[in-house]
Amino acid sequence: MEKRFVYADNAATTKISPAVKQAMIGALDLYGNPSSLYALGDQAKAAIEKAREQCAKAIGCAPAEVFFTSGGTEADNWAIKGAAARLRKKGKTHIISTAFEHHAVLHTLQALEKQGFSVTLLPVHENGIVRVEELKDAIRPETGLVSVMFANNEIGTIQPVAEIGAICRERGILFHVDAVQAIGSLPVDVQAQNIDLLSVSGHKIHAVKGIGFLYIRRGVAIDNLIDGGAQERGRRAGTENVPAIVGLGKAMELAATGIADRAEKIAALRDRLIAGALQIERSRLNGDAKNRLCGNANLCFEGIEGESLLLMLDMQGICASSGSACTSGSLDPSHVLLAIGLPHEIAHGSLRVTINEETTKEDIDYILEKLPPIVERLRSMSPLWERIKSEEK
Repeated sequence: MEKRFVYADNAATTKISPAVKQAMIGALDLYGNPSSLYALGDQAKAAIEKAREQCAKAIGCAPAEVFFTSGGTEADNWAIKGAAARLRKKGKTHIISTAFEHHAVLHTLQALEKQGFSVTLLPVHENGIVRVEELKDAIRPETGLVSVMFANNEIGTIQPVAEIGAICRERGILFHVDAVQAIGSLPVDVQAQNIDLLSVSGHKIHAVKGIGFLYIRRGVAIDNLIDGGAQERGRRAGTENVPAIVGLGKAMELAATGIADRAEKIAALRDRLIAGALQIERSRLNGDAKNRLCGNANLCFEGIEGESLLLMLDMQGICASSGSACTSGSLDPSHVLLAIGLPHEIAHGSLRVTINEETTKEDIDYILEKLPPIVERLRSMSPLWERIKSEEK
């Protein structure tokens, strides 16, 4: 097979869709300030409100419950810090989350611990899924907030969000969900799933980087994260990025359309990839085999370093990752893989392949053609692999 280009790192970021790009180009002429009183500003304001309606419809909420942010990280920070500030006044200083959240959540929780909050990180076990009973056991009288991601960004496992939300609603505990990876792959309905706060990022669903939103359920009070002007109904200051917001609205509209059919097609290709990759000696799939995002395949190959694997795949035109793009400069093994119980030496040899609706069967077959010889070559140079083989004897 001739060398080809295969983009398989959609969990890190996605290509801007033609429809989103077209919507943004049209919005570039809406240069009036949305906060101004003249007609040019009103046009920009109307475009923002249309996008707000598109975002709201996609997750089953009212437009007034959608607040635009610079992305998922800001939305996570705002949800958790804003809620914590209000909860402290009620003596609610305990927060429950999981050991394999995105660092936008984990590092926010660490910052709150320095301010006197206590945090319980639930285990996610070998299959990468939170157990509802363990959540119930972790709740204390002072528990005010639970933050659990909808689907993990590295291993793709899907969490029992609706069940967790029902428990939180029953106990009067706020429930925040990082849905950055779920949008477009899974149905999201904040009402049915009992979600109070939900974070979304545009560049994971074919919009541009630097735009996202936070859903805040009507009646939920959280402090502001960014102060200044009266934008976003006084909740999030800063002159609005009209083209990016318009693009996000279009992306959300598209992401919420035809989810089941799209997921079925992508999952078939994912399963083809996983089955082929697991033919490699001493390989393993990370996370639950079935209860995972349709486009996620996270694998480990013993005896190699993930960074070397990625570089050699890149030489063949294949873009993949070894974990979260936000920690790609780190030499430490993935905290997600350690959380599901993998030892350091195995976690170091990870590969995350994330595909989408543009991926073809030929792309998968190309990956499966190039992957085994690369793994074999890296193992031939690895003292660790030599030790593994000697121990087998």
